[in-house]
Amino acid sequence: MNHKKQAEQILEAIGGKENLSAATHCVTRLRLALHDEGIVDQEKLNNIDAVKGSFSTNGQFQIVVGQGTVDKVYKEFVALAGVGESSKEEVKEASKGNMNPLQRAIKTLADIFIPILPAIVTAGLLLGINNILTAQGIFWDDQSIIDVYPQWSGIANMIIIIANTAFVFLPGLIGWSAVKKFGGSPILGIVIGLVLVHPDLLNAWSYGDAVAEGSVPTWDLFGLTVEKIGYQGQVLPVLVASYLLTKIELFLRNRIPDNIQLLFVGPISLLVTGFLTFIIIGPITFAIGNWITDGLVATFDTFAWLGGLIYGGLYGVLVITGMHHTFLAVDIQLVGSTGTTFLWPMLALSNIAQGSAAFAIWLASKDDKLKGLSVSSGISAWLGITEPALFGVNLRFKYPFIIAITSSALAGLYISAQGVLASSIGVGGVPGIFSIVAEYWLDFAIGMVIVIVLPLVGTYLYAKRKKDV
Repeated sequence: MNHKKQAEQILEAIGGKENLSAATHCVTRLRLALHDEGIVDQEKLNNIDAVKGSFSTNGQFQIVVGQGTVDKVYKEFVALAGVGESSKEEVKEASKGNMNPLQRAIKTLADIFIPILPAIVTAGLLLGINNILTAQGIFWDDQSIIDVYPQWSGIANMIIIIANTAFVFLPGLIGWSAVKKFGGSPILGIVIGLVLVHPDLLNAWSYGDAVAEGSVPTWDLFGLTVEKIGYQGQVLPVLVASYLLTKIELFLRNRIPDNIQLLFVGPISLLVTGFLTFIIIGPITFAIGNWITDGLVATFDTFAWLGGLIYGGLYGVLVITGMHHTFLAVDIQLVGSTGTTFLWPMLALSNIAQGSAAFAIWLASKDDKLKGLSVSSGISAWLGITEPALFGVNLRFKYPFIIAITSSALAGLYISAQGVLASSIGVGGVPGIFSIVAEYWLDFAIGMVIVIVLPLVGTYLYAKRKKDV
């Protein structure tokens, strides 16, 4: 492949170097900040040999080129455009002007939660292994593996400790990522997060019982009574505390001489933030978080099938807008507060549906380039990454996307009506079954059959009739 020629064609298709603000790349994609995405010649771009798809997200225009090729095309591309190589952060900064306030807020949430996802997903997979070892009725009636083979109980207990750590100390993870995103010192973010789950505080999961018994411990701060409770599994308190911590830290760093900052900046920032969090921020955000959780649980308890139909169908649409990142925070809040989530199983099925629709285009198409893109993006979607399938294949032809979201809506209706729950966030595709609570495996498997068969058959038959692939 002539990489320079491919770069020339891509530059021409996006509107020339005059339309380019900054450029970087990841493992498979060119990530561009454009002045005007509306002048991109999408048809010309799709016909370039190196291009396997394109999409716009978070103010960036991303072009799927492929692993091993993207870095070579990128070097030629920046040389032709004369913009110089940029870091991902520089491109993100250049892209901010293309986003409205809602998009910037969603992007902020994404930038906070995506870095901690590996820990959360790993915890989910380990909890799945624990489910296999400890759940009754999988291999024997009314018995689990550790009931039949007690020698495995120690291993199961060790696994649950390793798996639960990410959720027990979740505020520490969020604090690190949030303060880093806001521009402060990540180590202080870790500390403020861990302060909120200190073992001397009343565990948040015991708060309800303590209120009923009238035994909630308190501090007496000069006549002000403050509840001495922790915020295990909570998202909002540490997010707000991290923002406040960063603002105080940056304020002090700009006013205290460098040679004494170590003595004053950290201690003052943590003390002020800690006091305000326990007195004001914590109680308010704790109540808001519980209202959100209780409201969602009550809604799905009362109208489970309707909630599943709507969320299962709309999740693919949310991915297009980037708003799915907001529900990542809700999922984490649900797992932290209740130990399970009913939203994440629908996410996993939605991803599988998009992959199945892409596989149908692979089977129906006679175009080698489209077949290659469809099968690779289908595999990616089945492993939890849907953007290549969405933007490279399904939205391009529209009907695969419509069939996929219709199928995932039906699957969402079914699994919600059956009360399917996940013990954690896991791999959002076919491997996701290991994060499902064991007693719901059969129902989730039925949901998987729905989102594999319906999009595959429906899209294939429609593509053959339409003859546009």
